[in-house]
Amino acid sequence: MNTFDYYAPTHVVFGEDTETQCGSLVKKAGCSRVFIVTGDSSARKSGLLDRVFASLEAEGLSYELFEGVQPNPRLAHAEEGVRRALAFGCDLILAVGGGSVIDTAKAIAHGLAHPETALWDIWNNKVTLSRTIPVGCVLTIPAAGSEMSDSAVLTNEALGIKQGLSTDFSRCLFAVMNPKLCLTLPDYQKAAGVTDIMMHTLERYFIPGSDCLMTDEIAEGLLRTMITAARRILADKDDAAAMGEVMWCSSLSHNGLTSCGRDKDFSVHKFGHALSAAYDVTHGASLSAVWGSWALYLYEECLPRFARYARKVWDITEADDHEAALAGINATVAFFREIGMPVSLSDLGLDPTEDDIHALSLNATKNGTVKLSRIHPLTLAEVETIFRMAR
Repeated sequence: MNTFDYYAPTHVVFGEDTETQCGSLVKKAGCSRVFIVTGDSSARKSGLLDRVFASLEAEGLSYELFEGVQPNPRLAHAEEGVRRALAFGCDLILAVGGGSVIDTAKAIAHGLAHPETALWDIWNNKVTLSRTIPVGCVLTIPAAGSEMSDSAVLTNEALGIKQGLSTDFSRCLFAVMNPKLCLTLPDYQKAAGVTDIMMHTLERYFIPGSDCLMTDEIAEGLLRTMITAARRILADKDDAAAMGEVMWCSSLSHNGLTSCGRDKDFSVHKFGHALSAAYDVTHGASLSAVWGSWALYLYEECLPRFARYARKVWDITEADDHEAALAGINATVAFFREIGMPVSLSDLGLDPTEDDIHALSLNATKNGTVKLSRIHPLTLAEVETIFRMAR
């Protein structure tokens, strides 16, 4: 097990009606002017925003609403949020929504703390963050894990780049999680969230040479839980208990717990980000569409890990590591298909040309300057091969 530094400072408030505690959580943080970030009208139509407003008003707190966050959150919208938050003079950002909303809130917080700096310069690490504004969230879509992670993602539409930023300044101060808020999500959105949650752990799992038994057991248990809970929430729209499992797995999968003692490898996310930037596809769908091809290209160089995964997560009994690994990959792809996720680019409705594949690969590898994967450093040409396999 490698040396590690595990830091997960977010205060989690989990359970039914917990959104009514927003006001007391903000007050406990010593803040009084709340800039609320949300997406389209769903939080308003459901009555969630009214409950959040009432909670803030009960504590005598001022607030302003900033709506319109889209999936694959946009840099320009976050920049507008920075301008609005500065004018309001807020001291805390409250995200009410899923990962895109939370990521936008984090971006606004960073921009608000560095008003003299272009937000994309922060995202490109041209400017090092030295401070931020506190962010809290009310989670409505379990998927991205942004409620407890150190990460946030923005899409620069002008450049056609979707990029993540990881820093402890992106940790939410508090996260409010009421599983019942997620029950009315469309099945496709639930399945895309399940895929993203699983991928956050899978990206940390396939690291050759890692010897982290406790971390492995946590990761494998999380993946088994997700498989079971996903089937339940797609079969029964009122299964709040199963949705609670999904919601908690969302947080644990991306707060660093499943990578304690080993490196992480987010190479599949690089493929997915390139697809989302080019075609604005749903994030989870962009991952399931390429994972099988990525795994088939690399599994022989990480055979013990893939074989263990097959046996511990999918209960594969095949004694031969090679056959077990292939069975585990096939089981994963079959599961994605079962829950309605694409498992190829054609399933996404895409038919990329060779020029398109080259452009996607350049995006994923930062114009060929970055090699992907800790299993085997994938060159630009190899990334192109995997995209071709995924067609």
